[in-house]
Amino acid sequence: MKQTKQILVRDVPVGGGAPIAIQSMTNTDTRDAQATLAQIRALADAGCDIVRCAVPDAQAAEALREICAGSPIPVVADIHFDYRLALASIEAGVDKIRLNPGNIGGADRVQAVVQAASARHIPIRIGVNSGSVEKHILEKFGGPTPEAMVESALYHVGLLNDCGFDDICISIKSSSVPDTMRAYLLASEKTDYPLHLGVTEAGTEYMGTIKSAAGIGGLLALGVGDTIRVSLTDDPVKEVYAAKAILKAVGRAEDGINVVSCPTCGRTRIDLIGIAKEVEQRCMAIRGKKLKVAVMGCAVNGPGEAREADLGIAGGDGVGLIFRKGEIIRKVPQEQLVDALMDEIEHFEGE
Repeated sequence: MKQTKQILVRDVPVGGGAPIAIQSMTNTDTRDAQATLAQIRALADAGCDIVRCAVPDAQAAEALREICAGSPIPVVADIHFDYRLALASIEAGVDKIRLNPGNIGGADRVQAVVQAASARHIPIRIGVNSGSVEKHILEKFGGPTPEAMVESALYHVGLLNDCGFDDICISIKSSSVPDTMRAYLLASEKTDYPLHLGVTEAGTEYMGTIKSAAGIGGLLALGVGDTIRVSLTDDPVKEVYAAKAILKAVGRAEDGINVVSCPTCGRTRIDLIGIAKEVEQRCMAIRGKKLKVAVMGCAVNGPGEAREADLGIAGGDGVGLIFRKGEIIRKVPQEQLVDALMDEIEHFEGE
């Protein structure tokens, strides 16, 4: 895994070997502090570590005072073009700024933001995507190629470095999964700043999750990435659940239940699809435990095929087996299988 510089977003470390932080973004009107806080609390309950809020105007920046004071997780202000909104957001108490310094005017404005951020020990995320690359860089590379996006990001980094600022995180996103992956891999070679992974404009819950799993998951499996945001055209809470699933799939989750299940076959004699969905749903809310749970359709082969699972169930004909590490521990009626499994999970203490 690539060792990067570590930044601190309130009390959440990002980079430097810290656990992968899950991020999301509110889609409420930031000027409505109460609605925004309600969504932030829902995101935090789902497992979100850091939340970002759009700051389109001075009223939204002012609302951040109440939002930051009441948020259970660090708040990032999303700023575009207007450096005064960055200054107002910092004054309001945000924990991080997302801003591209090349887009806010002259060096004096960049210096003003840097001084305010430095005084509050607030990091800045530089966020480049395929639609925001500077014209002169587009002309150099012939379009928003991965190389162009990385050069754009490093251009903005240079502007902050010129002001003596080094508390930086970088994101380089495209709606193309291959371009996103190439850009992050190239950035990982060229810089030690922590990388915020994501596939921009990924789409609806279905396709957006698939694109994010391929792009974000692929990079994490290669040891690249320090914090992630799954972008979905849907309830942002679903972004958090998708992010947690990606971390589990690539073995980077710090806790949570990793549910595996067989695809069913002609030997299946129970409603395995329904059971697997129920187990997965009930396990989503479990925090503070890290274990692998198997839902298998065959009482003959199930425990053996899922021997590496901590706990599991295997269906029979009207009954099912509860097993642990491949060893059968009890037999229960089919209708009691899920409840019995959840009871075992609750009392599981590991080896």
